[in-house]
Amino acid sequence: MNIIDFRFRPNTHEVVSGIQNSKMFKDLCESINFHERKSQPLDEIVKDMDEAGIKHAVITGRDCESTYSSMANGNGSVLEFCNAYPEKFVGFWGVDPHKGMDAIRDLDKAVTENTTIRGAAVDPYLAKIYANDAKYYPVYSKCCELGIPIIFTTGTASFVPEAVIDHVAPRYIDFVARDFPELKIIMSHGGYPWVNEAIIVAQRNPNVYLEISEYEFWPQAEAYVQAANTLIPEKLMFASAHPFVDYHEAIEKYEKMAFNADVLEKVMYGNAARLLGYED
Repeated sequence: MNIIDFRFRPNTHEVVSGIQNSKMFKDLCESINFHERKSQPLDEIVKDMDEAGIKHAVITGRDCESTYSSMANGNGSVLEFCNAYPEKFVGFWGVDPHKGMDAIRDLDKAVTENTTIRGAAVDPYLAKIYANDAKYYPVYSKCCELGIPIIFTTGTASFVPEAVIDHVAPRYIDFVARDFPELKIIMSHGGYPWVNEAIIVAQRNPNVYLEISEYEFWPQAEAYVQAANTLIPEKLMFASAHPFVDYHEAIEKYEKMAFNADVLEKVMYGNAARLLGYED
């Protein structure tokens, strides 16, 4: 079975040590024993991905320099990975909305000068503003102009200092989807804990998609599978959140989940392939 992993970061030494030593993710790392995670050379990672059937993987950048200087900008490594293996990795450029037009110009340059950068990524809980805040609207407009999708990191923001999870509630993304119907939106981590709200936002907006990495077996998460089998078979996409969750384990979990057979193929590959424009 072919697979597209819609939230992935290679577990190189630099990535693993960077996460392990991050003040922002210190408590989260302790809670999941991240210190035990093993690193690999990039060529070895790609070889293992090939053997696991992962055709492509989306690497999400991050820029929250204005609010969390310790996580200033993760875009450099995204570009490095994507340029090293352009047939394997797809980059989504992290955008800090507080940087105004500098952020817009940076995004434009990243996309127009690098064929491997094919989307944008924002983290409202790290920006400490809502998804429908006016500071984000120039970003959305630029994405429409460039014809690229955007990833919203949602979820509980577990252990992140000063994070307010209401900033990433799906109801605010619904405003964005209605204001920018041309903008393809991916809710990363499924909008958890607002499970049903996230499902409805995806169902009622043709331009909204979901991936539920890290929350597949949390309370109420079975509704995501029910929705994929009924309401939104074209909207749910596989994502592992590797290396926080090993992608081998994530693939095994999805194969055991109660997806209809035809829906599982869409979740693991077809939906993401259509969104990213792959026809292989």
